[in-house]
Amino acid sequence: MSAEASGPAAAEAPSLEVPKPSGFEPGSAAYGLKPLTTNSKYVKLNVGGSLHYTTLRTLTGQDTMLKAMFSGRAEVLTDAGGWVLIDRSGRHFGTILNYLRDGSVPLPESTRELGELLGEARYYLVQGLIEDCQLALQQKRENLSPLCLIPTVTSPREEQQLLASTSKPVVKLLHNRSNNKYSYTSTSDDNLLKNIELFDKLALRFHGRLLFLKDVLGDEICCWSFYGQGRKIAEVCCTSIVYATEKKQTKVEFPEARIFEETLNILIYETPRGPDPALLEATGGAAGGGGAGRGEDEENREHRVRRIHVRRHITHDERPHGQQIVFKD
Repeated sequence: MSAEASGPAAAEAPSLEVPKPSGFEPGSAAYGLKPLTTNSKYVKLNVGGSLHYTTLRTLTGQDTMLKAMFSGRAEVLTDAGGWVLIDRSGRHFGTILNYLRDGSVPLPESTRELGELLGEARYYLVQGLIEDCQLALQQKRENLSPLCLIPTVTSPREEQQLLASTSKPVVKLLHNRSNNKYSYTSTSDDNLLKNIELFDKLALRFHGRLLFLKDVLGDEICCWSFYGQGRKIAEVCCTSIVYATEKKQTKVEFPEARIFEETLNILIYETPRGPDPALLEATGGAAGGGGAGRGEDEENREHRVRRIHVRRHITHDERPHGQQIVFKD
């Protein structure tokens, strides 16, 4: 009798253990367990191949699409094994469930994953998680250091493609120190470096509004070009020639104020509707007046390029005092 008693006891031993979810059927007598309330009833979810177990209490605790599904307001599809099928990626569904359980979750650090989680939260209509994701993305945008990329032009064709592909005004610096058949003055190298440094500073300050290009293959030594709506608006050439008795010298200037002024002027071409006449008049780009005085003269003005050559021909000699000075033109 003792052996017979021990047999049934041993057979009933598994019913005392917590059943594994894979074989658990709510209300199944095979396990000797019955849910006391609907809040403790387990639900098996298959979300895009990702399997999850949770309770009705979790799914119906907040006013979401999942509550509509499991409160009888929406159709629920199940397979032969009793798994509820949801045709959605299951990558972030665990985070959705944790938010429904706890009311908050750690958010991903990656901006891409934050965007994916936001999309899932919108699909399941989890309003609190939507707001948390939107706030986190906004903070990332505000704290993100903007990336400043400056293309280097390698051919005239590439330059035309870059100008045609952007809606922003363009500032281009051409610097090519080797493009010179004369010797340089003592201050030329310093001024060339100052032009390059100013270009970098302007790019960091205005890169969100202007497109900056570098050209190291052009015919000039140091020249700034300013484009608006696909056409050249102004040009500042920083190279000048010094005429001396025995030889000519090339001098590179640094017209900082003029370059900065032209950079500000080009901002009026930032909007797609074209330059504002009032701004054009204020910056010297167009003359004021009524519509009656316009016409052919205004059309010619629109295609005119401001070319500023800084002291293109210098009529002084930088040699030491006492040597003869000869001026040439």
